[in-house]
Order: sequence, then C-alpha cells, then structure tokens
Amino acid sequence: MASKRESNFVNMVVTLFIVAAVAAFALGGVYSVTKEPIALAKKAKLEAAIKAVVPAFDELNTQTVPVGDGGDSIILYRASKEGQVVGTAIKTFTMKGFSGRIELMVGFLNDGSIDNTAVLMHKETPGLGDKMDKSKSDFPLQFKGKNPASFKLKVKKDGGDVDAITAATISSRAFCDAVQTAYDVFEKEGGNK
Repeated sequence: MASKRESNFVNMVVTLFIVAAVAAFALGGVYSVTKEPIALAKKAKLEAAIKAVVPAFDELNTQTVPVGDGGDSIILYRASKEGQVVGTAIKTFTMKGFSGRIELMVGFLNDGSIDNTAVLMHKETPGLGDKMDKSKSDFPLQFKGKNPASFKLKVKKDGGDVDAITAATISSRAFCDAVQTAYDVFEKEGGNK
C-alpha cells in the first residue's frame, strides 16, 4: 500500500514538473516573440514625444543626468537644426502622483521657456488625474510659453501660478513637480548650450 502512495506522489511530482517546464518554455517563447515589437513601440512613442515638445530639428544629442541616489536618471535630448540648438526635450518623472510614478517629456526653448509638454506614463485616476494629458483636457496648455524662472510651478492653492485639475490637486502638484525637476536639470546643465 505504501509503494502505491509513493508511486502516486512521484507521478504527481513528475507531472507537475512537466507542466511547469512546458509553461516556462511557452512563456519564454512569448517573451522572445514580443520583446522586439514592444521595444520598437516604446522607441516610437519616445520619438513622437520629443517631436511634440521641441521645434523641428535634424539632429538629436542625448545626455543622461543621474538624480537622487543614482537609481533614476533624467534624460536630455538637445535638438539642433543646421548646427544650432533649437530646444531641449527632457524626459522627467516624479513619484508624487496620486497613484505613483508619472513620466513627462518637457520641451524648453533657448530662452528657458516651456515649448510644450507630453505625458509619457501615469496611473492616475481615469476622469480625474488623467486629465493631465492634453488629449483629455487643456490643463497642460497653461505651461506652454511660460518660463519657470518667473512662472511659479505650483498650484494656486500652494501659492503658485498653476490652475489645478478639478478634484485632482495631487496629480496637478505631481505634474508641476516633474516640470520643475526638468527645469532644474535644464538650468544645471547650462540650458540650451
């Protein structure tokens, strides 16, 4: 009787091992098939965001600036046309969103003013915090043409110049924080040199 139980246990372990191995190989196959298309889609989204936030350009130089304890970086894309810098797109982020991390692309002109912004990633509440995206509301338009040297990148409730998204003050503050981080790095790295 004991050998029959041992046999059933061994059969179950072998069966479980086979099922796990097949699942692992299938998952690995799916990963290898989808890895490149996902990377290409991310690259296309990034390129579209850069083009949306700076004037037309024919050359792009990239610079990575570590922030904080070295875990994250801010990336600067200096856009040039015919050898002259026309703007800098900065991929920035904040962890202060209502639902965590928010990533933006912020474009600065040579005088330090904001040319445009684009939301790259967020997990904010649909219908509230997601209104930071210009496809959902006019909230980001208030930054266009403003120079953070004189335009206070805080919501009005906190003494700044930014009209917050109704019922999404935390998301609005986070957006301002990410733009301020981008501007601080822009200034630290010499603007559009």
